[in-house]
Amino acid sequence: MHPNENRVGAVARMSVKTEVFIGLGSNLGDPIGQIQTAIDSLSEALEGLTRAHLYRSKPLGPQDQPDFINTAVQGFTHLSPESLLSLCQQIEAEQGRIRTQHWGPRTVDLDILYYGAHNIRTDVLVIPHPEIMHRSFVTRPLLDLMPQGLMPTGDHIDANRYDFSELIRIDHHKD
Repeated sequence: MHPNENRVGAVARMSVKTEVFIGLGSNLGDPIGQIQTAIDSLSEALEGLTRAHLYRSKPLGPQDQPDFINTAVQGFTHLSPESLLSLCQQIEAEQGRIRTQHWGPRTVDLDILYYGAHNIRTDVLVIPHPEIMHRSFVTRPLLDLMPQGLMPTGDHIDANRYDFSELIRIDHHKD
């Protein structure tokens, strides 16, 4: 039995492992603790998990909320994209995420950024995440994980294209 089947229930597993990248953000409660708890939960389904640095950033959207802490993780999974999405949503729910305001405050937010080199477009899942290249708080952690900036889909993140000056790195190591 896969170690994550207790959490997700009957999961659709694939026979090969797929490299995935997940973006994480939090600005409620203990944001660093929320992110670490989510990473601990993800580690049950992702092998070889690596975390980027943590960054503090201004909120996207309404500014009358606390700053966000953001990072990204890279790992390998046997879960299907839909099962990985279910796991991410379950982790969010377990950590008290309530969706009340678009771009509003949240205990934790998990976004599947890449699922291998796959392009997936369904009613509930779009991978790669359509806003990756428009958000420095996503691209900066991805560059920690892939310094050359070459994404699994062949896209390239050019660090010179982004203004990272408003991001504040708040840790100095990778797990």
